[in-house]
Amino acid sequence: MSRIDVLLAYPKRTLGVLALVLVAVGVAVGSGANFSAQSANPSNTFTAGTLTMDNSANNAAILTAGNWKPGDSQTGTVDIKNTGSLSGTFSLSRSALTDSDNTNPLSSKADLVVHDCGTFSGATPPSCSTGGTDVYTGTLAALTSSQALGTYAANEQHRYKVTATFNSGAGNVYQGGSSTATFTWNAAQ
Repeated sequence: MSRIDVLLAYPKRTLGVLALVLVAVGVAVGSGANFSAQSANPSNTFTAGTLTMDNSANNAAILTAGNWKPGDSQTGTVDIKNTGSLSGTFSLSRSALTDSDNTNPLSSKADLVVHDCGTFSGATPPSCSTGGTDVYTGTLAALTSSQALGTYAANEQHRYKVTATFNSGAGNVYQGGSSTATFTWNAAQ
C-alpha cells in the first residue's frame, strides 16, 4: 500500500495529523517575539464657554419722560456687562415702538442720544460727563437698525447714558402724545 492509499484508508487519522501540523505551524509563527508599548491620556474634558450679560435695569425702563414740553430733556443710565466666559459682539436695538397718535407720532420728535460712557475700572463706573462716544444720535422713530457697540471681553462692563429731548420745533399737534419703545441689548459670538 502506498502512503496515499494509507491516508485515504484512514481519513480520521489523516485529518488528525493535518490538524496537528497546522497547530504546530501556528505556534511556531505566533511565538515570534515582538516589542510593543502603549501610553494613555485619560479624562480628556471638553467644556463649552458661555456668553451671558447683566443689565442693571433689566425688565425696567432706562428713562421715563412725562409732562414734556418742547425743549425738555430726560436722561437715564444703564450698565451692561458681559458675565460670560467668552468675548462677544454687543449691540443695541429698538423694538415694540408704539405711538398714541400715528398721524403725529411723538417718536419722530423724541431726539435720542445713546452715549457709551466707557468701561468700568473694577467696580468704578466711568464718568458720563467726560469722554466716551455716542453710539446713536437720531430720533426714537429712526432707530430701526441694530447699533454696534463693539466687542466686550469676559467680565467687561460699560455704562450707557440715554438722553431723550423733545424737539424744540414740535408744534401743537404733538400735545398729549406719547410713545413707548423697548431697548434690547444683544450679544453674539
